[in-house]
Amino acid sequence: MSDTLPDEADRRLTELEIKASYAEDLLDRLNEVVVRQQARIDLLLREVAQLRREQPDGDVRVVRSLRDELPPHY
Repeated sequence: MSDTLPDEADRRLTELEIKASYAEDLLDRLNEVVVRQQARIDLLLREVAQLRREQPDGDVRVVRSLRDELPPHY
């Protein structure tokens, strides 16, 4: 018996290596997407926190006129 793999086993091994390579590439790309999404989430959380700090306290009532609510064509 020779030390080389039979043709069928060699072909299957090559296919598995190709699939593993594609899976590794996909995993890397998905990881990049997750990192970008987390950065956006962090930014949005900071923006929301800033808006909450800038918002008037709940105890202060703002008097609004119903005229301010009318569409501009009236």
